[in-house]
Amino acid sequence: MPSSVVELLRAVGAPPRLGAHLRAVHDVAVEILDWLGDDVAVDREAVLFGAATHDIGKVRFPGELSGAGAEHEPAGEALLRSLGVEDRLARFAAVHGRWDRGDATVEELLVTLADKVWKGRREAGLEQKIAEILAAATDEPVWAAFMRLDDELTRIADGADDRLAFQASFPIEAD
Repeated sequence: MPSSVVELLRAVGAPPRLGAHLRAVHDVAVEILDWLGDDVAVDREAVLFGAATHDIGKVRFPGELSGAGAEHEPAGEALLRSLGVEDRLARFAAVHGRWDRGDATVEELLVTLADKVWKGRREAGLEQKIAEILAAATDEPVWAAFMRLDDELTRIADGADDRLAFQASFPIEAD
């Protein structure tokens, strides 16, 4: 995880469970980006920062650490901006739950994808969008890009139980 993110999480008093979750999503984002290689032009730094901070707003809404809710999204963006994080990076906290917007960037889609697949969740519409981007970048049929992406996401999703156990091994509240 980027050291700048570790410092941010310490500064806001992020609970251990949140840190573990963000680490798991970050690590999955690394796997996805490594798999993509140079096939798709993407701001790798932004994706990794976004994956490592997308849920930082849960420090303000701790009930969303173990339950549903989206109040952490705008709160996370505001929190990151208040800490001096540039808008291009802070935005991931606000938009990671809204991948189906027409103006979503490839970086936003990849952060959302990592946030889904880390726990084995698959989202067909999201994966279709990414396959279309991949197909356009590699000049291959969309179905072929989708199949390659599906194989990689299946491989990553197979490790979900270990990542979920890792996250669950950390307390929800700070000591």
